[in-house]
Amino acid sequence: MEAAIRLSRRHLGLTGTNPSVGTLIVRDEGAGPYIVGSGVTALGGRPHAETQALAEAGELARGATAYVTLEPCAHHGRTPPCAEALVSAGVTRVIGAASDPDARVSGRGYAILREGGVEVIEAICRESAADLMRGYLTRSVKKRPEVTLKLAISADGMMGRHGEGQVAVTGEIARSQVHVMRAESDAIMIGIGTALADDPQLTCRLPGMAQRSPIRIVLDGAARLPLASRLVASARQVPLLLAAAPDADPRRLEALANAGVTILGTERFEGRVALPELLEDLSERGIATLMVEGGAAVARAFLDEGLVDRLCLFEGPAAIGPQGIAAPVLPATVGPEFTASRHQRFGDDVYREYVRSL
Repeated sequence: MEAAIRLSRRHLGLTGTNPSVGTLIVRDEGAGPYIVGSGVTALGGRPHAETQALAEAGELARGATAYVTLEPCAHHGRTPPCAEALVSAGVTRVIGAASDPDARVSGRGYAILREGGVEVIEAICRESAADLMRGYLTRSVKKRPEVTLKLAISADGMMGRHGEGQVAVTGEIARSQVHVMRAESDAIMIGIGTALADDPQLTCRLPGMAQRSPIRIVLDGAARLPLASRLVASARQVPLLLAAAPDADPRRLEALANAGVTILGTERFEGRVALPELLEDLSERGIATLMVEGGAAVARAFLDEGLVDRLCLFEGPAAIGPQGIAAPVLPATVGPEFTASRHQRFGDDVYREYVRSL
């Protein structure tokens, strides 16, 4: 199952509205188990992992065990559900990890298997599997994307320095990890303050990974994003959404749209973008994982609204000093609603990750 979970990570952020699921078909004829078929949800979301693994296994699937990281689907479309495909292929045992909260599937996938005479064992490595598909699970349960808030924090609790734009807080190894996080996310978001101060690209710049760049989103109620910014300049290559308020200058919106920017109309609440409604709109666009990366004010707004599901803190060893911009949360001030899930070191930097239960 751990191997199937590792396989499922391969297409994170690339499977549309479907989760990235891993499936392994395993036989054991007395000399030890061996894999005869493997599959991971295809780019765009179909075919499903089970279908691909069964096709690879062929007749060797008969009498074999299938390891699946998510309960097999049970609803009919033009093709039969994966649960029925496993039964038809002659699989005799299915080991499942996470359960599917989709009302069309929840419990029904396993029921189809049992009715077909297949032995079913549930909840093996459930937490590990669910952690990788929390975007899909959050979107199913809360009708919004899973929100990951990433912050780089100096030794004195600062995120940057006033008036100096982007300040390097962490080292190269930690920054590479951030690009991996981008590659595994559907979308990345910053506020207009960060966009104006840093002129970022928000792409995945690891070698050979440019095509894994997420959708970029800027919270920009007044449509102030410059047409000459690097974000706008690359809007036709990497999708860029601008979350603008109803009173934004229509001429600015038209110019940005002509440059390839997608304008996303938003509502205001107490003078700023209404985040819960925006997240609902993003979910309807198929976005299941949202990485919030830039700006103390935006980070604080997501925290205050209780919209952060995963908190990722990269701590650098150097201090910024009295002109620094204070981080809205530190390891010592993480709320009780979060549970520590990872603690790692990347070069000289320390990484801590916290998750909120669904």
